[in-house]
Amino acid sequence: MNPSAGQTLEKAGAENFPVAPFFLPAAWRDDLMAVYGFARLVDDSGDGDLADPAATAALLGIEQRPPATPSAQSGPPGPAEVSFRLALLDGLERDLDRVFETALRSAGAEQPRHPLLGALVPLVDRHGLTPEPFRRLIEANRVDQTTARYATYDDLVGYCTLSADPVGRLVLSIAGVSTPERIALSDAICTALQLVEHLQDVAEDLSRGRIYLPAEDLERFGVTEEELAEPTATGAVRELIAFEAERARTLLDRGAPLVGTVRGRLRLLLAGFTAGGYAALAAVEDAGYDVLARQAKPDKRRLAAKAAAIFAKGR
Repeated sequence: MNPSAGQTLEKAGAENFPVAPFFLPAAWRDDLMAVYGFARLVDDSGDGDLADPAATAALLGIEQRPPATPSAQSGPPGPAEVSFRLALLDGLERDLDRVFETALRSAGAEQPRHPLLGALVPLVDRHGLTPEPFRRLIEANRVDQTTARYATYDDLVGYCTLSADPVGRLVLSIAGVSTPERIALSDAICTALQLVEHLQDVAEDLSRGRIYLPAEDLERFGVTEEELAEPTATGAVRELIAFEAERARTLLDRGAPLVGTVRGRLRLLLAGFTAGGYAALAAVEDAGYDVLARQAKPDKRRLAAKAAAIFAKGR
């Protein structure tokens, strides 16, 4: 694996919950890390966070190169940077096509060019995965290039169906337990996890020119975009964040019964995912809902305790 791919996978340790914990069978860990590697690569391409974007473009056969003058560290990317990011995402989707052509042993199939996509071939073959969830993750990052504000909560949840829900669906498919009922519960958990992450990253997202707080809620609480750029949160901002946190908690509560529908190590894994959301919400609450002064990160001991409780109760 090339150094850039390795750096992408190293980011797994910074997530709110363990991506592929030690207690899982080795085959599951490999499969989950392959999914994570793809999702992280797509996100980094869409956010301009690749360690070596020119090398990634060359690897994917993209003729377009990064702009000679990169975008400023803060604020939305310029037109040239947006064009390059979209070209990267198009290149990744073409490589995704190669993954499925290779897995299906199509005549004349070309091997995936990027090692993180090459890692998907065995699990696509083994679990009979479909392209849809992978394509949705790519589409979410295309949306990020053109949409920086969301008018309503429903609009934001619609974005989460692209950016978050596919990951949970892939986990269920890899474990061989995907059913319509479990998918619905998983979607609630994944959307909640994405909403919590948005709350943690308000300042960082704003530095990229994006706001993942519904405009209707900003207006409801009398919060201006200028207030979100302050070093500390005003009372109105704290009230807004508390309101959004409660929405995320409601979704987590709705999806948590998913844990009780499975057994063994998968139950422990899903308990860990769900507990990660609750622990992140607790961190936001402990910060007094001031997510501007510092990023609220979950306490690992609290996360472990919550995971144990969810595992025992099944929700």
